[in-house]
Amino acid sequence: MTNIYNFSAGPSKLPEAVLAQAKAEMLDWHGSGMSVMEMSHRGKHFSSIAAELESDLRSLLGVPANYKVLFLQGGATAQFSHIPLNLLQGKTKACYVNTGAWSVKAASDAARLCEVVISASSEANKFTLIPNQKEWLLDPQAAYLHYTSNETIHGVEFNNIPDTEGLPLVCDMSSNILSRPVDVSQFGLIYAGTQKNMGPAGVTVVIVREDLLGQVDAKLPDVFNYAEQAKNASMINTPATYNWYLVGLVLKWLKAEGGIHAIEKKNISKAANLYTAIDTSTLYSNPVRPDCRSRMNVPFVLSDASLEKAFLEGAEQQGLMELKGHRSIGGMRASIYNAMTNEGVNALIDFMAEFERTH
Repeated sequence: MTNIYNFSAGPSKLPEAVLAQAKAEMLDWHGSGMSVMEMSHRGKHFSSIAAELESDLRSLLGVPANYKVLFLQGGATAQFSHIPLNLLQGKTKACYVNTGAWSVKAASDAARLCEVVISASSEANKFTLIPNQKEWLLDPQAAYLHYTSNETIHGVEFNNIPDTEGLPLVCDMSSNILSRPVDVSQFGLIYAGTQKNMGPAGVTVVIVREDLLGQVDAKLPDVFNYAEQAKNASMINTPATYNWYLVGLVLKWLKAEGGIHAIEKKNISKAANLYTAIDTSTLYSNPVRPDCRSRMNVPFVLSDASLEKAFLEGAEQQGLMELKGHRSIGGMRASIYNAMTNEGVNALIDFMAEFERTH
């Protein structure tokens, strides 16, 4: 196997131990004689996989008993509209904080279903910081307050949980869930696509407080209704069974690594080393205010943009893959999720130093 380091923003690198286990179990899961992807989602074998999946996620995140855990489809993008459909509950407004491309998209989709109050926005600062919460506008008549805890494109991350002044707090944690401890009890709803820190694309986790369920328009289809999905163990339709299985393997890998507190220490170290390399360079720079920088997604630009092609080609020759920045902002981006090793980050830092020396 070619030794490469995959810095993709998503679908992202999976732990090698997870891929090896999936390979070993591909044709015969635990003596069943079947691959997981062949199993009935109602059968005893997959039922055990599903039960362990939810149990492990609850354990890792410390999910309280009064929260439902759902495993849905459609990505976080589907939840941009499903959240207002489920949580407005007769109200006509919702508050949104815009700190990057994904929070803007969430607010835009919600605006088709209700009046969106932009409580704060850093667009004027090119999404390089998080607005001072003392200046946020929170409408007490809103159904909830939504924010994105980590913006993959712009590389901005919250280091605290916002004060909602009583509004249910909704958070898109797609790109930093399981990377740091979080007090789930402070949220009304958390949602996350799994293709960053939790597994392959195809599963969306929704963790929702029970008192927020059930008060929806009678015309809302059951498949979009969180309460109905909870009643049916997220199996109103046939779920993405193999993807559930792979997410479960990632959770078990994370537990074996020492859990969220242990992985956070590694994430802090990886990010600090990479940002130091950027900040002490004359060729590279990161535009994000230091106290708002993401531990997961590190964008950077070269002072001479004409060198970008050579940088990417040279990186790939060294096995450093998927470093091109998002098409909307350009530059470079290194996504260093849980599965990215210290060795991978150090290999990138060494290449960056050598490229700067020679250019």
